[in-house]
Amino acid sequence: MSLRGSRRGYVPILDDADTRHEDNQESHVGEDEYRRAGFIPRSKFDSLTALWLQLWTPTKATKRTSLEQDLVRRLDVFLMTFGCISQGIFINSLYLDQTNISSAYVSGMKEDLNLDGNELNYFTTFFSISYCLMLIPSQVIITYVRPSFWLPGLEIGWGFITALIALSQNARHVYVLRIFLGLFESSAWPGMMTLFMYWYTPTELAKRMGFYHSCQALGSMMSGALQVAILETLEGKFGIRGWRWLFIINGIMTLLIGAAGFFMIPDYPKLPNPRAFWLSQDHASMATERLDRHGRSDTKRITWASTKRTSKMWIAYFIPALYITTALGPYGYNYFNLFLKSLKNSDGSPRWSTEQVNAIPIAGGAINIVCVWVWAMLSDLFQTRWSLIVAQGVIGLIPSIIMSVWTAHPDTTPIFYAYAGYLMTFLSLGTAPLVMSWLSQLLPQDSEARTLIIGYSIAGLYAILTWSQVLIWPASQAPYYKFAWQLSIFFWLLVIIMCFGVHMAEKRYFR
Repeated sequence: MSLRGSRRGYVPILDDADTRHEDNQESHVGEDEYRRAGFIPRSKFDSLTALWLQLWTPTKATKRTSLEQDLVRRLDVFLMTFGCISQGIFINSLYLDQTNISSAYVSGMKEDLNLDGNELNYFTTFFSISYCLMLIPSQVIITYVRPSFWLPGLEIGWGFITALIALSQNARHVYVLRIFLGLFESSAWPGMMTLFMYWYTPTELAKRMGFYHSCQALGSMMSGALQVAILETLEGKFGIRGWRWLFIINGIMTLLIGAAGFFMIPDYPKLPNPRAFWLSQDHASMATERLDRHGRSDTKRITWASTKRTSKMWIAYFIPALYITTALGPYGYNYFNLFLKSLKNSDGSPRWSTEQVNAIPIAGGAINIVCVWVWAMLSDLFQTRWSLIVAQGVIGLIPSIIMSVWTAHPDTTPIFYAYAGYLMTFLSLGTAPLVMSWLSQLLPQDSEARTLIIGYSIAGLYAILTWSQVLIWPASQAPYYKFAWQLSIFFWLLVIIMCFGVHMAEKRYFR
């Protein structure tokens, strides 16, 4: 008896509702043949491997044709690898660049550039303004220009700008460079999320988005580790301070991965990248079949008509609002290192060295990575998005309440609670992949609206960050923020309420 798949692409049991009517075309496969095919493990080690594959691949009837399996495997190896490296893993380009400013600030940049106020907040503000202004135009451009040209080209640009920050002599130089950096970085995260929606199915999507998103935490961890290594080995080398070396190394590495993107990004299923040596025409045809099987449309150019249509959708406002509030709720985790830097011993000396200030937050990044993976896998396993966002909202309330108490009464509240509060904020950083997977689930046939709403969501967040983080999380108040943690409580409550609202609307209008 053969394990060859049906024309839908996998056998013997179909894993999606729209293909269940084809059961008559599938043959029954016995246990022995499953075992010979490798689907039934022979040992405890094989059992663990099978469990991992069951979590990473669709959870119901994972049997597919060899072509489809090969397609997904190649997407994971090339598309996911490029995205993850670009996002922060291994050479730490995108997210490492953003955390470089914070790491450099506590590692000599503050003193070298004579920064004595809220310049750190303004570095983020200028970046956020340009990032926000370019984000939606970039999402439109990516429907006209091949992503394999657009995304790597932008990455090469921000590699040059990142390296130039090492030459800064004052805050004004950094402000100008951060503006250009925001322009070049604007399409990285939303562009990759958009591509994932075209290449992965609903039972695959959240896990890949979660893995990609977790590379932000990896980038943050690597930033701290890299900063420690540079301070120990390159500080003063050739007369260059350690924090300047961080930007030089980051810029060079970003240029390398940008060049690789011309070959690693597959573009779209119906318009595959001719330079993607790893993607054959058969793979592209299978990807198109997968889109059709799951009722999803391929890419379409965004026009004024599609923009007007999207603006009339209630979901074009609810999803961005949900995304923004889930990002603002745990935002205090960004300032863990400022909390550590502010602590003093009884004699007035710093409690933690510069190396320790950069190294300790790595623990929070590790918590973040594990939790993002767990949330994403559970989402695909149970095919639910909203309930797991609510769960993170409930968990996020705990550290927000703890930190609200500690900042108001630091003399009477043990410092242990502050450490615990900061570390617990990392437990609720897995919402973004679930929100974006939910968007793909709500609008499977409207690729233009999906692309625009991703842009609205992220542009809206950065539009708020341009002014809110200066007012809510001013560096001059660190770590005793006046009302920041109280606002986090409000945001998490709002997240929970909105999730229930969107879920009720989904049941009524989308099913």
